[in-house]
Amino acid sequence: MELGPLQKEGVLPREEGIFQGKKKVSFRFQRAERLKGRREIREVFRHGQGVTCSGAKLFVLHNGLSHNRIAFTFSRKFGTAVERNRARRLGREAYRHIGYALKPGYDVVLLVYPGCDTFAGRMEQVKRLFSKADLYGK
Repeated sequence: MELGPLQKEGVLPREEGIFQGKKKVSFRFQRAERLKGRREIREVFRHGQGVTCSGAKLFVLHNGLSHNRIAFTFSRKFGTAVERNRARRLGREAYRHIGYALKPGYDVVLLVYPGCDTFAGRMEQVKRLFSKADLYGK
C-alpha cells in the first residue's frame, strides 16, 4: 500500500489501522461515535460548553461513556444539500484523523458556518476547537 505525503511524515495514521500489542486499532468512524437524535443534540446545545473559531463552533458536554460521540450541524443558510454533505464529509474526516488523540467521554456537536471548505482548512478548525475545549491530547 502506497503511503501519502502526510502519512510518510507521521502526521496522519495509516488507513487500515495500526497494531497495539496484538490488537489492531482501526481509525474508522464507528457507529457508536455518532451522536444521534434531536433530543441528544439539543441537550449538548443547551448544557454544553461552547468554543468558537473562525467558521465553526464546538459544543462539548461530558457524557460519562468510555468514548466520544459527535454530530455535525450547519447554520440555517449554509447552502445546497451537496455543499452540506461535502462539509459533513470533510468534518468527519478531520475528526477521524484526530479522534484517537482526544480525551474520551464527551458528546460533541460541531456547528459549521459557510466559508472555506477545504480539508486543510477544516482540519485546522477542528484541531483549534478541540484544543480550546481542552480535549486534544490525552
